Amino acid sequence: MDSEDLSKQDIPDRVRSSTAEEVQAELDREIEAHIAAYGDRSPADITNRIGELDHEWDVERLLELNASSLAFVGTVLGATVNRKWLLLPATVLAFLFQHAIQGWCPPIALFRRLGVRTAKEIDLEKYALKFLRGDFGAAPEGSNAAARAMRAAAH
Repeated sequence: MDSEDLSKQDIPDRVRSSTAEEVQAELDREIEAHIAAYGDRSPADITNRIGELDHEWDVERLLELNASSLAFVGTVLGATVNRKWLLLPATVLAFLFQHAIQGWCPPIALFRRLGVRTAKEIDLEKYALKFLRGDFGAAPEGSNAAARAMRAAAH
């Protein structure tokens, strides 16, 4: 399965749809590469990778951490140093509002370029790995097992 196939899969997500095409294609290729790398691995190795994915931070969580940290720092500095620092939490709130309405804001573009994935992308990899491990029936075998796992997970 090539990245064009993955990008055409039904993974509705406002962050994905507002991510630059070349960045999204790279993120999709990375998901495919991860699945392909585990195509002939043991169930224990796959289970370890799923455990890693369970702890991976998605773009929404990172945005929330970033926004709350900046808003807190700006509020404290605005109250103790100079009121001009209150522009920082005001800007952060404007970005959060924009994200809530559009599914995009400037920090999202940066995070995506840094390789931070959406929860749905992380889940796609987890379900494909579970398919490879045989959680939904017999584990697929052969050279195209990873591609079949990706197709199964995306549907």
